[in-house]
Amino acid sequence: MAKQANINEVKTYLSRYLAELKPGESVMICNHNHPVAELRAVSQPSSRPPKLGVAKGEFQLPDSFFEPLPEDLLKAFQGE
Repeated sequence: MAKQANINEVKTYLSRYLAELKPGESVMICNHNHPVAELRAVSQPSSRPPKLGVAKGEFQLPDSFFEPLPEDLLKAFQGE
């Protein structure tokens, strides 16, 4: 069961809630005792550096990958 707290309490004591939050736990944030959001801890990234070249030789990019995109697709990316 998640802990429950009202918005004003979370606003006032946010740093305390964050400090007490453990992996896998959550705090249900309520507005007049109605749940509106959930505060959860994020998993910490690995401290070990990524291993480069793991997928070397697994796939090949086609030459078309390096060609310019079609004009209509470029306009879509620009929201036109």
